[in-house]
Amino acid sequence: MALEQAAEDAVDALVVNDGRVLLVDVQGGWSLPSGIPEEAETAQAAAARAVYELTGFLVDGTSLLESGAGGAAAVVCQLLSDDPSGEAQLTAGQLRWASFADAIGVGLPAAVRTYLEGHTPV
Repeated sequence: MALEQAAEDAVDALVVNDGRVLLVDVQGGWSLPSGIPEEAETAQAAAARAVYELTGFLVDGTSLLESGAGGAAAVVCQLLSDDPSGEAQLTAGQLRWASFADAIGVGLPAAVRTYLEGHTPV
């Protein structure tokens, strides 16, 4: 039950930059950076913190996406730094920038897919 609760409380960070999405390889598959909010931390702040801790990139959490029932919250984040800090938990090999179209196919949450579909260049 604790793992299920943690998954429901998690915040996914949709880091976008120049038509691309930042994906991380945490457990052998590509997904969005995510983390659990700390006490009194907003979803936007939690997303920005999780991205920095995992990847070393500075981002701002700008827009909270509507999540479906039982799904993690997702926050659209804009990239603020071109180069990651050296304090990232993940290595460069565990990070990938994917086009919006490619990211849609990796099994992202419905709200994130809808956002990407609406922002994918034709």
